[in-house]
Order: sequence, then C-alpha cells, then structure tokens
Amino acid sequence: MKNSGTGPGAITPDGSPVEFYTLLEPGRDAELVIQESPPGGSVLELGAGVGRVTHALVAAGLDVVAVDESAEMLAHVRGAETVLARLQDLRLDRRFDTVTLGSQLVNVVDGEVRRAFLGACARHVAPGGAVLVQWIPGERHDVWQAGSGRADGEVTITMAEVEEISPGVYAATMRYAHGERVWTQSFTSRRLSDEEVAADLAAVGLRLDRFLTEDRTWFAARPFTT
Repeated sequence: MKNSGTGPGAITPDGSPVEFYTLLEPGRDAELVIQESPPGGSVLELGAGVGRVTHALVAAGLDVVAVDESAEMLAHVRGAETVLARLQDLRLDRRFDTVTLGSQLVNVVDGEVRRAFLGACARHVAPGGAVLVQWIPGERHDVWQAGSGRADGEVTITMAEVEEISPGVYAATMRYAHGERVWTQSFTSRRLSDEEVAADLAAVGLRLDRFLTEDRTWFAARPFTT
C-alpha cells in the first residue's frame, strides 16, 4: 500500500499523518497479537508507527522491538526498543517468537517490495514462531465504495474516493476527522488472491498457516521447517 497524505501536523515519508494515528485505539489488533504470542515472548513489530499496538503489547508483558521508517512516528513509542529503518532493509541478526506486519503493507502494488517485506519477516522469525500479517483480502476490494465509513472511538474514517486504475490495482483516498481536525490520506492497493499470497510467502520460506479473523484480514504464516 502506498500512501500520500495532507492535513495538519507532521506527515511521514509515506504520507501518513502522525497526529491522526496518535488518536486511534489499539483495538483487536493488539488483542490478536497477544493471543498468538507466548506469554512474556518477544515480538518484532514491523511498521509500528506511533505505538498504537506496541503499548498494549508492552503492557501485556511482551518484549517488543518496534520498527518504523519514520522518526516522527517512533518518537511517540514508549516502553519498547525502537529501530529506525526501512522494513525491507532490516537485518537485526536476532529472531523473535512473533513478527508482525500490519497496516496492510503486504498489499503494496510492487511485487518485489511485497516479497522484500515478507523476507524481512522470514529472516527474523524464530523456528516455531509465527508471522502475523494484516492484509486487505481480495473480496474486500470488490465492495469498496466512496462514502462508506466507520468510527474508531472519536475518530470518523470515511473512504472519500476509490477507483480501479488498472486491473487489480485500486487508488483510494481516506478522510479522517476528529472534531474540527481533518486529514486525508491517499493510497494504492493491489488486489491479491489467497494463492498469490501463498506464493509470495513460499518465495521467502514461509507457508500460509491459517486466517486469524472471521473477516480474513489477519493471517498467520510459519517457516517451512515448523
């Protein structure tokens, strides 16, 4: 997923409005990671942002390393080790019980970048560990429409525009509102089938294990050796 954003406050290199992300609740994403991680285990959070999920993981007793390419985002993270780096370039020479790749980053249009993200997951997950990936399932793209939205606490999130700009590639703009503050963020997303995801995982030595939520927006992958 590629982003470009406009609105008040700092904007990261990929277009994410930093202030907006500080307003979001950890929600079920944090609960899911906690459930899938061993008690007191280690977690590598790729694309940690401002620590929306990180802080809940730390509070649950997990040992978290939070990685992001935005120093502005990481400045908000507390209680975890932080690493400023591009995810696809990350080489920590360490392995973790759980590796997470959130924010639908796997739906990036460029297949080489997608496999690079997954490769970073593969080289940091411990034998017997799990890679947890958040994505936009193919069928979810089919029902996208301008004007649809939801609330996240006091934040209203609305899909302002959406268009299929080439076969399987969608361009959309989200509108975020909190009181009188408004941000917009545009992104592109590749429609991926389950088979395409499984093939990309296999290319880096991972296998699709199972979907973790009823809406299929999170799945677990594991090294082939486990």
